[in-house]
This record gives sequence, C-alpha cells and structure tokens, in this order.
Amino acid sequence: MNIVLLQTDVVWANPIKNMEQAGQLLSSAGEADLYVLPEMWATGFAVQPEGIAEEADTARSLAWMRQLARARRCAVCGSLAVRTPDGKFHNRHYFVTPDAVEYYDKRHLFTHGHEDEFFEAGDRQVVVSWKGFRFLLLTCYDLRFPVWSRWSRAGEYDAIILVANWPASRQLAWDVLVRARAIENQSYVIAVNRVGTDAAGIVYEGGSMAVDPIGRTIAAAEKNVEQAVCAMLDIDQLRKMRSHFRVLADRD
Repeated sequence: MNIVLLQTDVVWANPIKNMEQAGQLLSSAGEADLYVLPEMWATGFAVQPEGIAEEADTARSLAWMRQLARARRCAVCGSLAVRTPDGKFHNRHYFVTPDAVEYYDKRHLFTHGHEDEFFEAGDRQVVVSWKGFRFLLLTCYDLRFPVWSRWSRAGEYDAIILVANWPASRQLAWDVLVRARAIENQSYVIAVNRVGTDAAGIVYEGGSMAVDPIGRTIAAAEKNVEQAVCAMLDIDQLRKMRSHFRVLADRD
C-alpha cells in the first residue's frame, strides 16, 4: 500500500486556508492509497474549542475529506475538533474512504494542556480496514500508553496510524515511542506530526515518519519543513515476519 504522510504547517483556526494548503501539498505527492493529515489539521490544537470546533455532522473539513476520497478513490484520515449534537466536544480522528466514514475519539486527553476540561474522551479502540490492511487509529497523547495500543485478539491490526500535534520540546519522546509501538506490536506505524508555531506560541518540528515492524524507518519528513512523504507498506512481508518470529504469541 502506498501512503502519503502530510506534514503541514497548520494555520490557526482557519479551515479554508488549511484545506487549500493540504490540497496543494497532497497534489504535489501524486496518487496514493491513503493520505494522512496531522491532529486537528484544520484548526491547530484548539484546547478551548468553543468558536473553533466544527459541527460533527456538517463539518466543512470533513466534507473536504470525503470529496477528496471520492475524487481520488483513496482513503484520507486526520483528526478534527468537532461538536456533536449533544453539545460535547471531541477530538475526532476520521478515516474516510469513497464509500464510508469511520472515526475514533481520542481516548487519552492531554491533561497537562487542559484538553480534558473541554473535550469528551473516547471509550473504544477502533480498527478500520482498507485495501487489505487493518489500521488502529490513535491520536497524539495516546502514543504514551502502550496498553491502549496493544495488539490483541480483540483488536488485531497491521499498522498504527498516529496523528499528532506533538511539540518540539518533547521530540525525543516522539522519536523513541513511535519505534517502541512498532516493535512491541510487530506492526507498521504511520506517525504524522505538524510543523510551525501555534497561537499559544508552541513550536512543532514535525518528525513525521513511517516505521516498519522492527523499528526501521521506511520514510521520514525533514524537520521544520512542510512536506509530503511517500511510504510503501507490504502486507505479505509483515505476515511473513510475524509468522517467523512469533513474539505476539507470547504477549501478556
């Protein structure tokens, strides 16, 4: 499967501009089976979402993702700050295909940044299927919690898709934990982070990467550069490795 990682410089609270920029970056990368955008790619990491979050059922940014998926016959994913009809806010990771929309609500809200004071946490692990691959959807802070992302009989998957607004001040943790999640779960990890500076003055240097099941880098974006990077995932190679080196059979 051919995947494009879209490491964008998100314009604060401006979905129209961010759709335009993401579209240009995506077009420069050419055709792919799946395009991955960062966390809250349309607005920036809006801890206080009132006036910034879109309505879940009518989000213009989600409509753009659906239009893109249909036009290119591909899948596209990334998270949005949305408000559901019950008035609650969610950091919702959408996975959109030409014929369906699936989503995962971020389980681990970033309490250090007060995200938990405004958003409702999700309560279910979500695995989606696309073109023979099974993807576990994760969002940013989830990366620090290996139990939640653990491969299991109840939630088998071939790759993790992690979308993030992960600050440069904790870049070392990002680099280590992305590889750790790949190695311990014998899975690919597609980790997409933003670059630039947000409205709170927080700096992001990216570090978006695709990692194979033994922790090797398949593809990586340059740090501090808005960039589209292509990565190829091989399901047959993954199955062969898991069959030969049966680590998952000995899990706790």
